[in-house]
Amino acid sequence: MKIDQLAVGDEERLRTIRLQGLRDAPDAFITTLAEAVQWPRSSWTSQLQDLHTLVAVNDDGDVGMVRGFVDLETNPHVAWLISMWVAPEARRQGVGVALISSLVDWARQECAVQLHLEVGAHNVAAQALYKRLGFVYSGRSRQQPAPRDYIEELEFVLSLSKLPPSAREHLS
Repeated sequence: MKIDQLAVGDEERLRTIRLQGLRDAPDAFITTLAEAVQWPRSSWTSQLQDLHTLVAVNDDGDVGMVRGFVDLETNPHVAWLISMWVAPEARRQGVGVALISSLVDWARQECAVQLHLEVGAHNVAAQALYKRLGFVYSGRSRQQPAPRDYIEELEFVLSLSKLPPSAREHLS
């Protein structure tokens, strides 16, 4: 498996994997499949310009994606992990760990000291992965906006300056 960073010019590749994720796990994202299929190419270009986008690739093609950004407006030392998804056939094979590890490396290069994410309260498998990698529930939560306002999102935080030993072995 390898991790590719997408860039402008990879709009169709981003669109394909993002739509796969929205089909597979519609309650994991704020964006709906109906919204995303309508987006023009310029929307996908903007996402590639604004978000650090990583894709996991194995012999079967693209099997996972994670995106992130640095919160330059509120706190430039905080990065966010967003749009994490791994194809069902590639789960529990280290794809998620590899994607998160690559995003952690990027966040550190961007001088972030914390990596935040939000995960559905119902998504216990994802929460278990994040906890295993050293993320801690911050105590903050929020409801997703309509039409997914029935979903509670929990905020988890990873300190990039002081990783616990259990996370270091997975993220190094």
